[in-house]
Amino acid sequence: MHHHNIDSDLTHNSLRGQFLLAMPGMEDSRFKQTIAFVCEHSPEGAMAIVVNVPSKVQWHEVFRQLSLDDHSQRGEEPVLLGGPLSPEQGFVLHGTGMRFDSTVEVNEDISLTASKDILESLAAGRGPDDVLVALGYAGWEGGQLEQELLENAWLTLPAEPEILFATPTEKRWQAAAARHGIDLSGIGSQAGHA
Repeated sequence: MHHHNIDSDLTHNSLRGQFLLAMPGMEDSRFKQTIAFVCEHSPEGAMAIVVNVPSKVQWHEVFRQLSLDDHSQRGEEPVLLGGPLSPEQGFVLHGTGMRFDSTVEVNEDISLTASKDILESLAAGRGPDDVLVALGYAGWEGGQLEQELLENAWLTLPAEPEILFATPTEKRWQAAAARHGIDLSGIGSQAGHA
């Protein structure tokens, strides 16, 4: 069924714009019980932001480091730990309404911005409203994510904005699974016994 056209490498099997849910069989302790949003996926590799691991850092501390006054009324929200790579780099996932210097529309609902101007907008209280701020990202070399999927490390699901923007951080993993009728507690690490 899989036709590999070079020009369609983003559409063939690309998980761009999907959720990855860590399965109970996940071996890597850094990713246990995580849910990640895939921002890029091609034969060259994949990049995702983990969206359910809060850091000890709050928004207002990031604003302060950038010498921005906090008018956001959301200064106490935790910055998320987006993954082990580039932990000093900020990544913002947000609804697709607003555009900034580096905005990429990952799918019709969710954009990724890594430029400083979105933090200036948030600090000023101008939005976007649907938003989460993460430091760092998760990355895979070409074929590596595919291998982890074969090993049942991850479950892929359609990404829903409500899970990202309207569900409490600590409930996102379970909520995404439950929405698709999946009880993660009942899944062993054996392939094919879901």
